[in-house]
Amino acid sequence: ASSNTEILSISDPATLASVLTVGVKNTIGDCRVKVTYEPEYVPAVPPPVPDIPAEHLAAMIKATVKVEVLDDNIAYLKIQHIIGEEMAQKVGPLLLEYIWDKVLPTSAMILDFCSAISGELSGIPYIVSYYTDAEPLIHIDSVYDRPSDITTELWSMPTLLGKRYGTSKPLIILTSKNTLGVAEDVAYCLK
Repeated sequence: ASSNTEILSISDPATLASVLTVGVKNTIGDCRVKVTYEPEYVPAVPPPVPDIPAEHLAAMIKATVKVEVLDDNIAYLKIQHIIGEEMAQKVGPLLLEYIWDKVLPTSAMILDFCSAISGELSGIPYIVSYYTDAEPLIHIDSVYDRPSDITTELWSMPTLLGKRYGTSKPLIILTSKNTLGVAEDVAYCLK
């Protein structure tokens, strides 16, 4: 890529974006990558979490999470949406009761992100921290947002609601071509 100086002479931003898209796709082998030129781009601001009773929020979350204990004491946790920090704080105790307390005593876990297509960036440290030690803190990721020119540093959390699953039990992470966005990042960070 550094030796291909021909692209530097492309003056049309849309054409340059198209050429870069082809180059990046061929280089990294990910057909989902796309470079765009959007001079009027305004980043979307996520809507605030509505004031819904915690029980209703927990029911919504349970609809996007499947939990069971398989033979040989193996937990199976299928997550379709990764909740963010604000939601986790609202429904944390209910999540512990309905989901986490069931999988915590197992001897291994299958974490299924095959259908995870949505999530919130602030949820990454929550999930990853349950599979790390409390100390030392671990740098999980750095996420750069070009429009705002802000880099967000994500670190493991020293304290969590409930106990950690730990680092000594086997953890199997399932992904597919349908694993997108935040779930993709969580899978990569846990790897």
